[in-house]
Amino acid sequence: MTKNVGGIDRILRIAIGLALIAAAATGTLGLWAYVGVVPLLTGLMGWCPPYALLGFNTCSMKK
Repeated sequence: MTKNVGGIDRILRIAIGLALIAAAATGTLGLWAYVGVVPLLTGLMGWCPPYALLGFNTCSMKK
């Protein structure tokens, strides 16, 4: 699993994931908001399966 999520993308995924989970936990959005676990995990791991399948990479290359 080569990292394919980097920088701003990771920060946004983590923030959106936490916001959705918090909204679900407080009852603001309902149980469907627990889908926030997906962007949270992909942000923390730095790897996104759809990005890998489609060949996207937002991670900067180290030389």
